[in-house]
Amino acid sequence: MAMTVYGDITPRTAAYVVVELLKRAMPYLCLEKFGQAKSLPENKTQTMKFRRYNSLAVATTPLTEGVTPAGKKLTATDISVQLYQYGDLVEITDVIQDTHEDPVLQEAQNVISEQAAKTVETLRYNVLKACTNLFYANSVAARTDVVAVIARADQRKIVRALERQEARFITQIVKSTPSFNTESILPAFVGVTHVDMTSDIRSLTGFTSVADYGQVSKFETEIGACEDVRYIKSTIFTPYADGGSATTTGKLTTTGVGCDVYPVMYFGKDAYGLVALKGKYSITPIVINPVPSKSDPLGQRGSVAWKTMQNTVILNDAWMAVYECACTS
Repeated sequence: MAMTVYGDITPRTAAYVVVELLKRAMPYLCLEKFGQAKSLPENKTQTMKFRRYNSLAVATTPLTEGVTPAGKKLTATDISVQLYQYGDLVEITDVIQDTHEDPVLQEAQNVISEQAAKTVETLRYNVLKACTNLFYANSVAARTDVVAVIARADQRKIVRALERQEARFITQIVKSTPSFNTESILPAFVGVTHVDMTSDIRSLTGFTSVADYGQVSKFETEIGACEDVRYIKSTIFTPYADGGSATTTGKLTTTGVGCDVYPVMYFGKDAYGLVALKGKYSITPIVINPVPSKSDPLGQRGSVAWKTMQNTVILNDAWMAVYECACTS
């Protein structure tokens, strides 16, 4: 069989592999649900453009009888982002493939799908946690002063700031399937943070557990809601180790030098844009079987690999916020 861009598998088989890869990846892709997601087009463009239509000025002048007003023109803000290629591979040998009792290719596929998802989610997190709309627990001046845990009073301050900038509730999310579709949800702002924060979030005054949602559908890894915010957790959203106050009593700390500082990212609708890890062209699987070649005369080495074009961009800092706090030990 002739070599294709997918290695030793056909485009039809590659399409199936993509679906299987994305199924395994979905639980790690929290941020994919809430941004302005675009699928990678067929021509593999290296630049993605996101567009935001600007609000119109209010019309406070009374109309004159029989006179058509001048009207307004739609204006838009375009934000372009450069895409970069990421990927990796797992080596397999002819001996392992021929003698190992486990289905090695399938296991390699499972492992690289998790790696791809964690890689993409980490890249997104690194971009979004740099948002300039920054709040510190208990209104301290800097990260190095952070010692307080999350509080409803701070959440209310953040929600008020978002609403003043006319940030809108998220009402639709990208579905947790390999297909590029959306579904409606209960309107709310969304807060995402590390799994360590679960207990502190559940201790918020007015917290509602997902078990008490009734008919409202919950997200994967959702903790629950407090007033206008629904909270999601993930191991990807790591804290700043020892980044906070030297007063560490009762707080999680990596080495004891300072409190670990946990970012909680709050999102309104269209706060950020990203390339969706979904669809036909989202990720390319490549399988090379151990077969003889000029570089490998005995056919001893093969590989299972993936690559993708990715980037994330903040579309409006005022429609999201990053809140930094300590975490109860």
